[in-house]
This record gives sequence, structure tokens and C-alpha cells, in this order.
Amino acid sequence: MPTYSVETTPPAPATAPAAARAQLLNQGSVEQYRQAIADGVDRVVRRVSGVDRPGTGITPAELAPVVDRVDLDRPLGDAGAALDELEDVYLRDAVWFHHPRYLAHLNCPVVIPALLGEAVLTAVNSSLDTWDQSAGATLIERRLIDWTAQRIGLGPDADGVFTSGGSQSNLQALLLAREEACADALGPAARAELLPRLRVLTSAAGHFSVQKSAKLLGLSPDAVIAVPTDGRRRIRPSAVRDEIVRCRQAGLVVMAVVGTAGTTDFGSIDPLAELAGICAAAGVWLHVDAAYGCGLLVSPTRRHLLDGIERADSVTVDYHKSFFQPVSSSALLVRDRRVLRHATYHADYLNPARMVEQRIPNQVDKSLQTTRRFDALKLWLTLRVMGPDALGALFDEVVDRAADAWQLVSEDPRFEVVTRSQLSTVVFRYLPTGPGRELADAANLYAREALAASGLAVVAGTRVDGLHFLKFTLLNPATTVEDVGHVLDLIATHAGRYVHDRTTAELTCPVG
Repeated sequence: MPTYSVETTPPAPATAPAAARAQLLNQGSVEQYRQAIADGVDRVVRRVSGVDRPGTGITPAELAPVVDRVDLDRPLGDAGAALDELEDVYLRDAVWFHHPRYLAHLNCPVVIPALLGEAVLTAVNSSLDTWDQSAGATLIERRLIDWTAQRIGLGPDADGVFTSGGSQSNLQALLLAREEACADALGPAARAELLPRLRVLTSAAGHFSVQKSAKLLGLSPDAVIAVPTDGRRRIRPSAVRDEIVRCRQAGLVVMAVVGTAGTTDFGSIDPLAELAGICAAAGVWLHVDAAYGCGLLVSPTRRHLLDGIERADSVTVDYHKSFFQPVSSSALLVRDRRVLRHATYHADYLNPARMVEQRIPNQVDKSLQTTRRFDALKLWLTLRVMGPDALGALFDEVVDRAADAWQLVSEDPRFEVVTRSQLSTVVFRYLPTGPGRELADAANLYAREALAASGLAVVAGTRVDGLHFLKFTLLNPATTVEDVGHVLDLIATHAGRYVHDRTTAELTCPVG
């Protein structure tokens, strides 16, 4: 480390080149900002205008070398050149959720007011942890939390916070449930003795984030108990009641029951009112994972499917699934705002305790995150431009379309279909006839991969009772019954060809 004599002047700090400073958004660079953003928007517009299929079918092995060849230590020095390169490494092979034959996962097309919000929030770059970093953004997020809580019916003491997605919301909900269950365990020894005995009951068709959350929360490996479902893939309330009794008899503590309003595979909605009654009688925290089904909160025709959700202790919602918002836009809501204290930590440099006394609203007091995007702005502008009824009508459209798709598949002798969804999924599989029937699993796996490789459509896959099935997830109001029928024909062609080739090969080349 250098030392300096009294007469020596330390070297002046290095000054960033003018070209680097010019890239900072400020009064002097607003026209450069406007041009760069306009150029980027133009590229997207050209791509969206020319999209004729949801993907190109490119493989990781094909695209990885293209990305790997980019030398990140040698800048191009020009936004236009960077966008040209981006065409090759991203835009050309992007998966387009707005295409009507993207039928795979819970990815929705997005509404324009939300994209406007995205552009504004990224430029201003508010951080939603403290008031002195966000001001009005804090109040907008709080207002949207209140609006959502009112839609759910959680009551006057409700509160919540925006999150990165359903998995984070479920994690925080179970953290709050764990802390409430441990409230009477005074002292480290009592808490250490209680933690291995905590249990979470959830549907066998529930989301995997419940298991992941239990692991992150330090619960025992067998803490999550998968409760059986009925023929409609909904959790059995009687089985929940029996499991609570069994756990207590075994000296275990059920810290939470997780009900699901829209399972990922089947779109099934658990009997929420019955679960609420059971949990209330047993003194158990009820969390409802409505990441998928939250669109029903604005549905003009199907809001009743969520009856009972108003009695939950906590609720997960994903606006980026069924409110047609860009990722990420999600929230956790709680019935009693006091429980959010379990996520509160005060730092002298950020949110000292005295700010609470001064009634300064700091969202970090409620959140697992510190620095956090102003994702609420997207939903705010959507509601101000379109209104909730319009969003609900769009969600109703996709649920109606899924009902039509289920009818189409169920009447097609080439396929077998699982239970009819309460939301917008269809789980089905191609079913070969004759000697090829035993190839059903392999044929469906092949058909999905072949379809993806063609880029003509994208469907999901899952396992049901140990067998391979395919899945449509409809979240695009532009998808028609004709689109669904066309994709079914493509699947049947791929699967049928696979079965034909395999059975022909076995007949012409018998074993031995």
C-alpha cells in the first residue's frame, strides 16, 4: 500500500470516459434514451408483426455456441449494433406467448398498459424498500394491495406486499405460519424441539414450491404431507381433517394447511369454504395459493368459484398469470397485518425503528426482499386504462375456450382426457390402438418433442398416476377452437408416426 509524505499529493481519481458518462440517463441524454428505446421497440414490433409460430424449435446445442461467441469484454459501442446482435442471440428464437398456438405453461400475453408501466418503471428505477427511494410508488403499491384484499374479502385488518412470484409468496406465507406456530415456544430450546414436529398439509396436486419452502424454512424432510384428491383433483377435506387428528395423536403440530385455487396441471380449485371451516375449528393457519386462479377475482361470471377464500389467513396471487401482466407482478396478502412483523428487520442505515413512530411507510418492513422493482405500476396503469371488468372478461374467455377444448378432446377417439378443469387447462394424451397401446408413454413424449422442434406449437407435459400426459394451458383469448384442433392433429400425426415406425420395426426385426 503506498504511503505519502506531507509534500506528496495523492493521485487524482480516474475519470470515466465521456462516452461512458453519456450512457447515463439524465437531462443531457434524454434524446439518446428516446432513440435507443424507440429502436428497441421497433425491433420488437417487427418481430411480433412477423410471428407465424410460437417458436423456432431451436435447441440448446444450436444456440449456445452463438451466445458463447459473444466477447463481453469487447463492447460494440453502439445500441444499434447491440440490437443487431440481440436478434441473433435472443429475438430470432424467442418463445412468443402471444401466439395462439402457444399452449404450454402459465404464461400469458400481456396488455399494452402494463408494457407502458414497464417502460416507465425501469427508467425511473424506483426501489420499493423505503419511502425515501420511492415516495408515490409506495402509496400506489399499498393502494393496490388494499384493492386486492378487498376483492378477496379479507377484511379491514388485511395487508400485504408485492413479490417476485408465487413461489416467493408461498415461502413468505409459510414463514409467517411457522412463526405463528412457534409463538408460544419460548426460548431457543423450546423452538428447537418444536421445529421438527411442524407439518404442512397440501394437496397431492399442489405446487412444488410448498415442498421447497419447507426445506428453506428448516422444517424436517417429511414436513409436507400430500393429502389425497378426489376425482376432480381437488383436495379431500375429510382427509385433511383426519390428517390433523392423526398428526396431533402422533405429537406433531400442523402449522398450516395449503389450499389451491387453480392447480398448475388440472386448474382445480380446492373446496375452500370447507377447508376454512376445518382450519378454524382446529386453530390451523389456512394459506390459499391462488397464483393461477386469482383472475377469478375480477371475473364477471365465475367469482363464486373462490367462495371461502375470504376466510384464509394468507393468499398468494400472481397478476402475471391471469391479469395479463408482464413478469413479475405478484403479491402476498394476509388477513391480519400484524403477522407481517415476522418479516421485519430494522437497519439503522435503511429503516430504523424510529421511522415506525414517525408513521413513515417503508415496504421493506413487510418484504423478504430489500431492493425491489416497482412492479405494481404495471397493474396500476392496467386498471386505470382498462378497468377490472375488462380483465375479468379476458380471463373468462380463456376459461370458456378451455371448456371447448376439453369437449373437443373428449370427443376425439385418438385421445383420452383427464378431469375437466375449473380454469383453463386440459390434460390429455394420445392413445394408440392395438399392439401399439403399450407405446403410449413414449409416443406422447415423442410427439411433444417433435412438435416443439417444429416450432408450430408448444404444449406442456406432465405425469398423471405415473403415466405421461400432455397439457394445454390456455391463457390467450386469441386462441380459437380451430387452433386447438390443428394442434391435436399435429400431435396425433407425430405420435401415430412414432407408433407406426416402432411397431413396423419390431415386426420386421423380431427379437432373436
